[in-house]
Amino acid sequence: MGNALISGVAGLKAHQKMLDVTGNNLANVNSLGYKSARVTFTELLSETLRGASQPTGSIGGTNPVQIGSGVALATVDRLMTQGGLVNTGQDLDMAIEGSGYFVLHNGQREVYTRVGSFAVDKDYYLVDPATGYRVQRQGYEGVSEGFQDAAINNIRIPWDVTLAAKPTEHVSFSGKLSVDTGEATKNELDSGITYTASNATVDTSTLLADLDQATDLADGDKIAITGTDCDGNDVTAELNITAATTTLGDLLTAIETTFPGTTASINNGHIKLVDNVAGYSQTNLSLGYTGSGSFELPKYFELVTPGAERSFEASIDIFDSQGIAHQLTTAFVQTDDSQTWDLVIKSVTGGVEAIGDRRISGVSFMTDGSFGGLVGAPPDDQSFTITFSNDPTTPRTIACDFGTIGQQDGVTLSGGQATIRTSGQDGYASGQLSSIAVTSEGVLMGQFDNGLRQEIAAMKLATFQNPSGLMSIGNGYFAASGNSGDPVPVRGLSGGAGAVRGGQLEKSNVEVAAEFVNLIEAQNGFQANARTITVANEILRELSNLIR
Repeated sequence: MGNALISGVAGLKAHQKMLDVTGNNLANVNSLGYKSARVTFTELLSETLRGASQPTGSIGGTNPVQIGSGVALATVDRLMTQGGLVNTGQDLDMAIEGSGYFVLHNGQREVYTRVGSFAVDKDYYLVDPATGYRVQRQGYEGVSEGFQDAAINNIRIPWDVTLAAKPTEHVSFSGKLSVDTGEATKNELDSGITYTASNATVDTSTLLADLDQATDLADGDKIAITGTDCDGNDVTAELNITAATTTLGDLLTAIETTFPGTTASINNGHIKLVDNVAGYSQTNLSLGYTGSGSFELPKYFELVTPGAERSFEASIDIFDSQGIAHQLTTAFVQTDDSQTWDLVIKSVTGGVEAIGDRRISGVSFMTDGSFGGLVGAPPDDQSFTITFSNDPTTPRTIACDFGTIGQQDGVTLSGGQATIRTSGQDGYASGQLSSIAVTSEGVLMGQFDNGLRQEIAAMKLATFQNPSGLMSIGNGYFAASGNSGDPVPVRGLSGGAGAVRGGQLEKSNVEVAAEFVNLIEAQNGFQANARTITVANEILRELSNLIR
């Protein structure tokens, strides 16, 4: 009779715990990232009334006679299965589709959660807005750009940081050059400066000293005439100025004398130099003034039309050290050899102080049309040199990428319509962060208002050998326990962590229908054990009445 009462009480307690666990599951049915729990029961130690006996030669053995003393709660297990994901459309909402955990710091230690409802605090740190715990990062993403502090692991969203401008250092080209379209052209250079005298048009008879672009010219001042002729040979000459007699016509004559086979002219105030014969030409002109006065001369002559057997243009915006855009216009020009081309700068818009080297010579192609590298004696450097006016002491070298030698992954040569184009450059203007997104690897990507996408930080995830062994510490957080194993830091899509999903949150994994069944089972078990106590109590009362 005593065992019946003990068993009944134990059953009441055990099923009360089952009801507590089920009730907690149902209470958290809408808690983000909540992992449901389940109970398992185990039988308590039995009282042995008679032990078992072995069989003998004449009689069989007997089983033990035992009476149980009730039930005990064996485990309350966490079911760490994946909860459903719901779209929120919020940039800083994140979910993990896998077994990983977000890592946060509470000021004393790291804690772990499946709840990715994050926000930015006033100091621009990424936090759980419910607790202020800071989200942790790993790796070096965002450090060199100044977005993250290398000394700490808290993720900072750089809404207050200006992304510094980066000057262009590389320009890439791709597409096809055609061997059977286009025609031979004459090389034509233009000063880009409109010369005037008393704000009126000028001609060959206009004195240099009368130009609006000249001041205080004196006898003995000089204009240096340099460049390369059509065959690429260096040429140089000098015009001595007599202030009272030297005219634009004298300057043009000096230029023509320096560059045989060309015609120099003044057209609508522009100095022009045109080859007399169409075809491949390397004619290039530079003018420089030395004297006591001042004379505005072109920083470089624009190449209106390149001298070539055929040519194809490609343009792209490049950036100086202050992030100012300049349109770079280039042309691929065919040499006398149809398998060899040059790339030449036609013009650069904006403030340009000088173009030190405007031609990359000897871009060759193999018989199958793939890029064959540079040829020449010696081979030309695969880059241009441009000095911008806002940084006149620092010439900028811009390397050009034509593809892999022997491959068709860049510039190619074949018949048909030309499709040559610039396919990219690495410079950009300064910018401010405008939006945030997260990749499936957990890398926060910032979209800046200059059109650039930059890595801001890589989120730290953690996995555990036994996730069910984690200790719940409230607010959706877990802490490592002696049986969970140590946290293993990982990135998304690695180490079993799973993929990070931006703009989504993980719902509770509670199955309401199953919990209702558990409620009924807990109620039935509680009522059955209560009935055991009631019956035992009635029997004890009968025994008490017998004594009377």
